[in-house]
Amino acid sequence: MPTYYLGVDGGGTNCRVRLADKDLNTLAEVKGGRSNLQIDEGLPAYNAITTGAREAFAEAGIDFAETANTFAVFGMAGGRMHSARAAFEAREWPFAAVKVFDDIDIAHAGALGGSDGGVIIVGTGSAALGIVDGKRYQAGGWGFQIGDQMSGAILGRELVRYAVEAEDGLREHSPLTRAVIEALGGDNQAVMSWSFGTGSNVRVVSDDAGESHSDLLIGRAPAEFARFMPMLFDYLDKDDPVAHEMIRIQLDYVDTYVRWFKSCSISTMAIVGGFGERLFPQFEDRYGEFVRRSLYEPLHGALILAKQHFPAA
Repeated sequence: MPTYYLGVDGGGTNCRVRLADKDLNTLAEVKGGRSNLQIDEGLPAYNAITTGAREAFAEAGIDFAETANTFAVFGMAGGRMHSARAAFEAREWPFAAVKVFDDIDIAHAGALGGSDGGVIIVGTGSAALGIVDGKRYQAGGWGFQIGDQMSGAILGRELVRYAVEAEDGLREHSPLTRAVIEALGGDNQAVMSWSFGTGSNVRVVSDDAGESHSDLLIGRAPAEFARFMPMLFDYLDKDDPVAHEMIRIQLDYVDTYVRWFKSCSISTMAIVGGFGERLFPQFEDRYGEFVRRSLYEPLHGALILAKQHFPAA
């Protein structure tokens, strides 16, 4: 009977699902919605993968019953916590076997092709992983609230904050900051309403339908801030001073990880993520030969790990 591998790159902005044969040749690939394990206990991620798997099998012209002969690896945003990965792996899946990794693991496998070195994810979220002589060094990936310093979401939030301060008269406005304010309603009242999701009729409700969670806060998801990155680059090309300041902040964040990697005797750092790819010329100017482009994308890294973990398949 045929054997198949299914790889998933579950990101904060979208979820990509790829079906491959036993030699890792792509048979089909589809894209779905956001898939962070820390959002709604992983339910959106579960729905994105199950829907994506059905679409991938249909696109490949393969009966969905063949999932029984399919070995799957998921690399998931929000997968830094062992408990989140274990809970997601334990869900009801149609596959022969499932292994859930943090998204940095599939990024590393794809970017370096199994070789030693470091990888940073610079996308909606961010994380770092280095492997040297079998020893693992991992940092970041702790999510929007307390981490993700290199991410488009964090820089997008910094940009919105800067624009709000400019609107208050605390900083100088630029064409970029005015464009941000305009995009969010035209004044700080509108920006504040946007940030809290006012009018979206969203509530924090406990399992018993109680609403006593005064310690929890509803606000915009990371991807909502990250969507300002294309605007940032548009204005960077126009030599906007605030756009240049945002890039300086971003490079300062990345500097921290470069110093840390070098202290771990890591000799190269690959860049993964759409935001990071867009920044690659700046990285190359700043870090020289220490930085490199990825050999393969994270989605292929998921397939590499699937074949490694299920070699007898």
